[in-house]
Amino acid sequence: MKIQLLISVIFPLLGFGQEVISSQGNSYSNSNTNMDFTIGEVIINTETDGTHYMTQGFHQTNWFFSGLENHTPSYEAIIFPNPTEESLNIKTSTYKNVVYTLYDAQGKLVMQNELFEEQTSLQVSHLAPGKYSLVLNNKTDKLKTFKLIKHK
Repeated sequence: MKIQLLISVIFPLLGFGQEVISSQGNSYSNSNTNMDFTIGEVIINTETDGTHYMTQGFHQTNWFFSGLENHTPSYEAIIFPNPTEESLNIKTSTYKNVVYTLYDAQGKLVMQNELFEEQTSLQVSHLAPGKYSLVLNNKTDKLKTFKLIKHK
């Protein structure tokens, strides 16, 4: 009887091995990676023999890092208003052969077109609230990247 009681108490607790209960932390994602973290982990350690890795702590995932992207530092452009609700303006004096591309937080293409004037207005009222990346490219280079917040 005691063994059955012990098993009935311990067995349901085995399913909680992959959960974290933490007082602080967050999750961030962009087009390249997802990052989850918690604050206040008591023990975190990574051991390796050169081939195999063993880690301990709350979050154990594979980390993939991508290199930094080179932008053309002399290219000048501004976006406004940011944060926005209805429309977003892109203003630049060098607009010929420049394409804007809007990505959502998961890196999915939302909108893309060429710039035809010094100031271009994009209607974003139909987009879901959240974080977006606006990338300006020409045929050969990534010119500038902006982070955009869309409200209701």
